[in-house]
Amino acid sequence: MHELSQPGGWLPLVFMALMGMAMLIYVVLDGYDLGVGILLGFANEGEKDTMVESIGPFWDANETWLVLGIGLLLSAFPIAHGIILGELYLPVAIMLVGLILRGVAFDFRMKARAAQKGWWNGAFRAGSVVAALAQGVMLGRYITGFQAGAWAWAFALFVGVSLAAGYTLLGACWLLMKTEGELQRRAVAWARGSLWLAAAGIAAISVATPLVSSFVFHKWFSFPNIVLLAPVPLMTAVLFAMVGVALEHQPRTDERWSWLPFAGTVGVFVLAFFGLAFSIFPFVIVDRMTIWQAAAAPKSLSFILAGAVIVLPVMAASSAYSYWVFRGKARELSYGTPASSPLVMDRARAHEKCNAPVRFPYGDGS
Repeated sequence: MHELSQPGGWLPLVFMALMGMAMLIYVVLDGYDLGVGILLGFANEGEKDTMVESIGPFWDANETWLVLGIGLLLSAFPIAHGIILGELYLPVAIMLVGLILRGVAFDFRMKARAAQKGWWNGAFRAGSVVAALAQGVMLGRYITGFQAGAWAWAFALFVGVSLAAGYTLLGACWLLMKTEGELQRRAVAWARGSLWLAAAGIAAISVATPLVSSFVFHKWFSFPNIVLLAPVPLMTAVLFAMVGVALEHQPRTDERWSWLPFAGTVGVFVLAFFGLAFSIFPFVIVDRMTIWQAAAAPKSLSFILAGAVIVLPVMAASSAYSYWVFRGKARELSYGTPASSPLVMDRARAHEKCNAPVRFPYGDGS
């Protein structure tokens, strides 16, 4: 480990923290809208517009956190960036195809004719499923240190399914918070169905990760770490139980508490992320390269940090402002102005005046 009083020692730590924060924010924010996209296939036609409306103001901005995380990896850890993206070339390409398909389908479904709208809804769902599975496979490959072999790929595929289940849980809890009526009741059922699969996935990943890396095993099960870190899995289990209890009382309970399942699920993701970050630190590539070995020159990191100090608050403030403006319940998509609105009524009166018959003061004007 480098001397932390020197820029070459503490700057890589700062960038590792910034990159981790960006990726965590992305997983939570884009995770719920990917989950809503996955659930689109289980909704009826009348509910799909409301589901899309619930994520419409946010989904595109949510993906900027992924761009930030990858950008920080490229600029701060260029050697690791080349190795990681080289190893993950195929799942990254598949993920991008899914994200592009989602973006195209989101725009086209709003303008498509009724006969074509179902196809674009299916494309939006397919893109969400593909992106979620690809991200899980990328995580699984990263955890195993890109080891070769059928078992490593099988583990990565299992992580892909587990992450998709976690995203589905996030999306269902988001809909529970943002919708009402029958759609809200269906969101509760979707959340209950994905809760236990997501919990089983996190438990399996927690057990498997120490087994695939001797470094992680000794880090978690050596004394005193085993005592100090015991609250992490216990708190995760408690949060899962709390989410389950909250779902049992939804939507019968007070509407003001509809945010609890979503907040609990976010807490689970935060704890799981902390466990993973602790497991691999100080490696940026498990068992192969530390953050100091992969870091760019201190002068380069100082220059990049100056830009990050400006960009990060702007991104955070922009996201917070959009969530504040579009707070409250989502409604069905509407691309016109309600007929009863003052604007439409004023326009109607103006139209009547413009089209009223011309009255001449002296005769009929002939």
